[in-house]
Amino acid sequence: MMPCLKKFVPLVLLLFVGCTIASQDPLIQSYKEQAARVEIIRDQWGIPHVYGKTDADAVFGLMYVQCEESFERVERNYIRKLGRMAEIEGSTRLYDDLQMKLLYDTTAAIADYKTSPPWLKTLLNAFAAGINYYLHRHPETRPQLLQHFEPWYALMMTDGAYLNNLDGGLTREDMRSLYGDNLRDAAQNIQKSILTETEQRGSNGFALGPQKTLSGNSMLYINPHVTFDFRMEGHMVSEEGLNAYGAITWGQFFVFQGFNQHCGWMHTSSMADAADLYEESIVRESGQLFYTYDGQLKPVSQKPIRLKFKKEGMQERTFTTYYTHHGPVVGSRGSKWLALKQQNRTINGLSQSWQRTKATDLATFQRSMEIRANHSTNTLYADDKGNIAYWHGNFIPRRAKSYDWSRPVRGDTSATEWQGPHELKETFHLLNPAGGWLQNCNSTPFTAAGFPSFPVDSLPPYMAPEGENFRSLQAIQAFSKEQKWSVDNLVSLGMSHFLPAFDSLLPPLLSDFKSLPQGDPFRVKLAEPMKELVSWDRHSSVTSVATTLAVLWGYVLLSDAETNMVASEKSSNQLALFSELVRSTPPRRRLEMLSQVLGILEKLFANWRIPWGEVNRYQKISGGVSHQFDDRQKSLAVGFGSALFGSLPSYETDWTNTRKAYGVAGNSFVAVVEFGKKLKARSIIPGGQSFVRDHKHFADQAELYVQGKFKDIFFYKEDVLKNKERSYHPGD
Repeated sequence: MMPCLKKFVPLVLLLFVGCTIASQDPLIQSYKEQAARVEIIRDQWGIPHVYGKTDADAVFGLMYVQCEESFERVERNYIRKLGRMAEIEGSTRLYDDLQMKLLYDTTAAIADYKTSPPWLKTLLNAFAAGINYYLHRHPETRPQLLQHFEPWYALMMTDGAYLNNLDGGLTREDMRSLYGDNLRDAAQNIQKSILTETEQRGSNGFALGPQKTLSGNSMLYINPHVTFDFRMEGHMVSEEGLNAYGAITWGQFFVFQGFNQHCGWMHTSSMADAADLYEESIVRESGQLFYTYDGQLKPVSQKPIRLKFKKEGMQERTFTTYYTHHGPVVGSRGSKWLALKQQNRTINGLSQSWQRTKATDLATFQRSMEIRANHSTNTLYADDKGNIAYWHGNFIPRRAKSYDWSRPVRGDTSATEWQGPHELKETFHLLNPAGGWLQNCNSTPFTAAGFPSFPVDSLPPYMAPEGENFRSLQAIQAFSKEQKWSVDNLVSLGMSHFLPAFDSLLPPLLSDFKSLPQGDPFRVKLAEPMKELVSWDRHSSVTSVATTLAVLWGYVLLSDAETNMVASEKSSNQLALFSELVRSTPPRRRLEMLSQVLGILEKLFANWRIPWGEVNRYQKISGGVSHQFDDRQKSLAVGFGSALFGSLPSYETDWTNTRKAYGVAGNSFVAVVEFGKKLKARSIIPGGQSFVRDHKHFADQAELYVQGKFKDIFFYKEDVLKNKERSYHPGD
């Protein structure tokens, strides 16, 4: 035998033996058996339709296709929930990691898994199995940290909402004042995250009853405003009654916003108060820490938390953390420590998230709402029986009315203890209002069905602290008209280019210009820009110079205000906020801001007459989790504006290292659903389903997206098969 052949034969034998051993692994064999019960059909847009024999099979298949789309995003969500972001991004993420460790207890999640009811444990096992089978079948995928997923991981992320970490109003100063220099590297990152979340939060939801539609069927408009790739679009079906389509947060095994053949659900971010900070009075005696409570001293529990972070290899910092019976001590203000009481992670939250996807009518949907474990969102609902409904919040603790729960409350008295959750019937809710429509745009619930929907003083303030905003007003004005709606004109409303905030912001600026004395240099410099603004109809478009001037001037006005005024959740009354911004800005300063905008445009483009579409762009050149933009590469003009200015189709941009502004958040998965004997639905997502640059579905929806057009959803299997691109089993 030739020497090279002698070497080759043992290698072949080794590979064969290795494959045989792997194929005999009972765990891998169980994965293969489950995969055989799952069929994945990709339609002409690349959307995965996952069909399983059981619910667990559908979960297994869904997690497999999520990893196919972007394992990086699945893993990253769990790295964050496990408090390990600093291990991949360095010490600037220590704040995030410490907060996650304080808010999310892995020990409790493991205990919940062990005591889960059999039906839920089966789903949790399938969740982990689907991801682990993907990793087994794709050794080329290199996890950043998590080489193997545990079933209890899903119990670390039980709410699919965008802003699901309720902190009771904690600030970066609160946390740094207690944990000191250990967080020094994270200060800049904290400030950035606060402003970014404030700009990107928001959603629109509309529900129309039969009397408001041309078809006589109820309709639901689903329009979350989040970062573009926060969720994926997908469809999961089983022979156990599951048939849910919609937006799925990476790493979760349920449809968060979507519909089944009977009903649909849309969630908007809520400010209904579900978390509180308690001021603890700390006493030090004999080297030990105590806090006062009802005239007695109670011991403060302590726990070391070790956080690793990437820096010249891997380093570690240890935090001594503290706990009272209210919860983890997350910071301090003055002499008081702040303990946080919250329910950010609960097994009931995951159960509710799953059960609503299998609701068959209003009664079964309400039963899922009765679990009262959704702590961060409002819910709009529509069904095939013609019902529409709205619930503001869900899990809301009952509290003493004599305290201001918008601020930290005394922790030294039992008078501030939660008194159990409010019953569902006690929370704000509307069912089949007389007008036949409902809306919520992260706004006050009291106008959810028009003016007024409900007496404002009928609820405790902590139940509905939101104010009004321009998006909500635009929706109310549209639905209050004597008009019957089709799918097409509902989409037209949802994609309206009207920016109503400028009806409030611009008149004072125009008046400032008219009041200038003769000879003032601004009379000449601002004359032509003012002509553009005077003739503007307040609708953004890619060809509009006035849109560019108005929007950039609005941003300068906002940035000139105090950061706390703009970023604070207490400033949710957008109408009052903008009115105060204009009132508190001197007339001369308002004109200087417009002059400043002209200077910015002339510096960037050598001309201030720049159409909005030249500035406002959509670009997708990378599939990574970090947005990358390049002025030299292809991009598309976008006519939408920011939700800050009342745009229903929110389009939020990043304009830091480029001449042009590129979209990063706002409209993500948007869908309209008409319920009837046979469901009809359409949707659109930014770019496309794939994150692989050369893939046909990388950006095949981009043109539709920027034009505000939707694609047809293939919900019934016969339609899926007619529009099939390919079908396969996990692992094929």
